[in-house]
Amino acid sequence: MSRARTGGVREVCIRAAHVASVMAGLSTATKDACLGAMSTALCDRAAELIEANAADVDAARSAGSSGAIVDRLTLTKERIDAMAGGLLALVAQGDPAGEVVSSWRRPNGLLVQEVRAPLGVVAVIYEARPNVTADVAGLCLKSGNACVLRGSSSALRSNVALAEVLSEAAQGAGAPPAAIQLIEDSGRDAALELMRAKGLVDLLVPRGGRGLIQTIEEHATVPFIIDGDGNCHVYVDRSADQATATSIVVNAKTQRPGVCNAAETLVVHRDIADAWLPHALDALDATGVEIRGDEAVCRLWAKALPATDEDWSTEYLGLVLAVKVVGSIDEAIAHINRWGTSSAEAIVTADTAAARRFTTEVDSGSVFVNASTRFSDGGQLGYGAEIGISTQKLHARGPMGLRALTATKHVVWGDGQVRR
Repeated sequence: MSRARTGGVREVCIRAAHVASVMAGLSTATKDACLGAMSTALCDRAAELIEANAADVDAARSAGSSGAIVDRLTLTKERIDAMAGGLLALVAQGDPAGEVVSSWRRPNGLLVQEVRAPLGVVAVIYEARPNVTADVAGLCLKSGNACVLRGSSSALRSNVALAEVLSEAAQGAGAPPAAIQLIEDSGRDAALELMRAKGLVDLLVPRGGRGLIQTIEEHATVPFIIDGDGNCHVYVDRSADQATATSIVVNAKTQRPGVCNAAETLVVHRDIADAWLPHALDALDATGVEIRGDEAVCRLWAKALPATDEDWSTEYLGLVLAVKVVGSIDEAIAHINRWGTSSAEAIVTADTAAARRFTTEVDSGSVFVNASTRFSDGGQLGYGAEIGISTQKLHARGPMGLRALTATKHVVWGDGQVRR
């Protein structure tokens, strides 16, 4: 596999651009064979991958990295199996490349088809998440794109090992050598060079913190999609079933708190607050969650710490939850639209009209009714994997699967028509 070291970012992008047309022309059978081989290779070489990852994890712990970062960084046999399963899930999905979205016949006899086509070269910059290496490689391969991977220094050993395993397996099944490439240089200059590879990179997806997003917004000259913060909310409406509400809130906050689809704020209608909220906060407290609440919450539950505006805007990525009591669904929607990051929001309610209002008026890429925000994930929603969660509105929004890595072109069939 070709890999770039210091100063080699442009060379990697050039190699990727050169094979983009080859990738676009791969048959579905070849793509699926590559994905199957990649999945098998991950499982067969799991011990090797875990060994490489252990060195990254040890270094992160020695450097004092937070528990959330260490959790994201860690590979286990179960997580490798999940990555392998995600690749097989892509095999089971339809190939978007070449899909005819719509077609129509013009009065002059021309047949116009709107057809999906790969973007070309997709680059991803990501931090301390080695599973992204497999997800991106698989999604790009199935959608017919060449991919350029640039992970963080904290996961370098893991990413090198993963990229080698995946690329070797894909090449053995028919993919070109430059289909999956890893940039090993994790310095700022290399990242900036990738952001400015105009004419070579067709889409850049950042998967990292606010600092990375700001750098891309300031410096990128290539097209990009923002995979922003996950300041997610659960709103418990006045008609919510109390047991269901507790189960959803505890899951959304604690099932894996260090990820972007974990809930960071709980919003509760005042009509249910007295009867339900203290018991729910007790359940959260029992799992180690620190509660930061508004005045109403602090009156209802003595252990709550007073919340500030900073709490409403914070993605904690840990066992801290901001809690607010509101007087209406209007107030809940307004609060979420002010402080949310358009990633994932949930309502717990027995009122269908309230649910429809929430899903229509909340500005978010994923809105859940009576379900945890933790389902805001490409694999959980049936995409097999995701290349990111778009928090913007152009091209793609929410978890991005295969179709988000294609554009449409117009293919027009005629039999000699000329314009008069």
